[in-house]
Amino acid sequence: MKIRVKLFALTRDLAGCEEVSLDLERPVTVGAIRQNLGETFAELRPILASCAFAVNNEYAVNAVEVQATDEVACLPPVSGG
Repeated sequence: MKIRVKLFALTRDLAGCEEVSLDLERPVTVGAIRQNLGETFAELRPILASCAFAVNNEYAVNAVEVQATDEVACLPPVSGG
């Protein structure tokens, strides 16, 4: 199943693109997306464990299942004060 993942801020900079398309086996979970991103983009590996994921504008844990029509976003950790 094809899943589109939007990348923001540092994840976008490291991957060199704003959106990626992943081809994953069903059932697709946020955890599978996180793992595949790390396999596809070695540059993202150091921060993926700290990234938050959102599915259809709601934060999602690794166990959440994703459908092909869902909007998935990878949000890097933020810093500042």
